[in-house]
Amino acid sequence: MADTTAPSTTAPTNTTTPGRRKAGSLTRTPTWIWALPPVLVLALGFLYPLALVVRQSFTPESLEDGAASLTPYTEVFASTVFREALTTTVWLAVGATVGCLVLGFVLALVIAFVPFPGGKAVARFIDVFLSFPSFLITLALLFIYGSVGMANGAWTGVTGAAEGPFHFLTTPWGVLLAEITYFTPFVMRPLLAAFSQLDTAQLEVASSLGAGPVRIVRQVILPEALPALAAGGSLVLVLCLNEFGIVLFTGAKGVTTLPMLVYSKAILESDYPAACVVAVVNIVLSVGLYSLYRVVSRRAGA
Repeated sequence: MADTTAPSTTAPTNTTTPGRRKAGSLTRTPTWIWALPPVLVLALGFLYPLALVVRQSFTPESLEDGAASLTPYTEVFASTVFREALTTTVWLAVGATVGCLVLGFVLALVIAFVPFPGGKAVARFIDVFLSFPSFLITLALLFIYGSVGMANGAWTGVTGAAEGPFHFLTTPWGVLLAEITYFTPFVMRPLLAAFSQLDTAQLEVASSLGAGPVRIVRQVILPEALPALAAGGSLVLVLCLNEFGIVLFTGAKGVTTLPMLVYSKAILESDYPAACVVAVVNIVLSVGLYSLYRVVSRRAGA
């Protein structure tokens, strides 16, 4: 018997959905096309102005043809003002970082492990505090400890003296206090995140074995907090090296940091090559410290 089944003439259907066709067309697009927009934005918004600053630092105003020269660097490095500004910047940044690490660690311990009413509200306020501008905190300190602030006003009102005893805000110690006050939450935020992931069973076991609070902090909590301390401390150190608003608003006489020296050279003296030299030094310091932090954190497994 002959097979009477006719061959199918139906054309094969295309099961590719429009979404898949679109995805396939995206994968066929060269990768460099997608990388081009962010690279252009980075080049125009950051790299090009940075290149102008570096080029200006090698162009002394005395040379009319604009030829490159190391004269601005030799003049700036030989000046006493630059060396004092560099020393002041480094010791203020290091001192503020140490103060923020100690104070931030203690406050984060209290918030994370000591139950008290409003603890969660305080932790949330730290996130809000990070958005405050630095000059706002300095202005608040001026209202309290300034020459005509609340503390001096209360002192003169009680004693009848002509002026109060609080004048430290116009000294380097006032700048240090303002920086510690403002930057401590930048250390507390990663610490609180690290403490929230800490296994509380370790604390209970250590306590049941007779370990006191100090020993628990030293042997259990501190090792777990070291990566967070390194991250927060490195961030505070870099931010303090580049801090401008706090030093400006405290009005500290004789306190000249590298950012303040850039402002003085560029705006007050119109010495743009010298200002660019100081800016390049500041950038090298910041990038160098950040690179060192990355190397240390990578070896520590942070």
